[in-house]
Amino acid sequence: MKDLPTPRAVIFDMDGTLTEPVLDFDAIRAEIGMPDGVPILEHLAAVGEAERARAEDIMVRHEREAIAGATLADGCADLLGHLEGMQIPMAILTRNVREVVETFARMFSFTFPAVYTREDGPPKPSPHGARLLCRAMGVEPAATLAVGDYKYDVIAGRDAGCRTVLVSREPLADAELADWGSPDLVVKSLRELLPLFGR
Repeated sequence: MKDLPTPRAVIFDMDGTLTEPVLDFDAIRAEIGMPDGVPILEHLAAVGEAERARAEDIMVRHEREAIAGATLADGCADLLGHLEGMQIPMAILTRNVREVVETFARMFSFTFPAVYTREDGPPKPSPHGARLLCRAMGVEPAATLAVGDYKYDVIAGRDAGCRTVLVSREPLADAELADWGSPDLVVKSLRELLPLFGR
């Protein structure tokens, strides 16, 4: 593990990072009528209002169903409990909706002082949300760790000036990581981040 200074705040992605992956994006695209592999939010930004509203209803239904059956990712409870005990502020940066983040926090008794969702402004990979979350937590981006399981998490965190961690259960090729912007750390489990915080 790279030798990183102890972060003073942490920004987490939710689905696939704090939870086991639960959203079936291919099923969402199919129901909306989108081509395979196309980023959903970016595609919908270019369509008409009625089509976007219909697609949003589909996405929210899938997101609600997914979070209702969510399980915590390996090491999530230990890491978040440890950060809470150290009074290190935590935030959520997600392309999901706020309602689902609130359901997640309530289900597992977590507290996040700052949350940024797709309803709040430009979604990841834009760094806008990460910058706002750092400001809300009162911590400079350089002292903040951005943790996620997808390239948009890495790009958003890096472009905001944060240190970045990619949670990847499967090995990724160096070329793919380089394309994403080479995160500062790649881990298989959130448990591997505990040593960064003195444990």
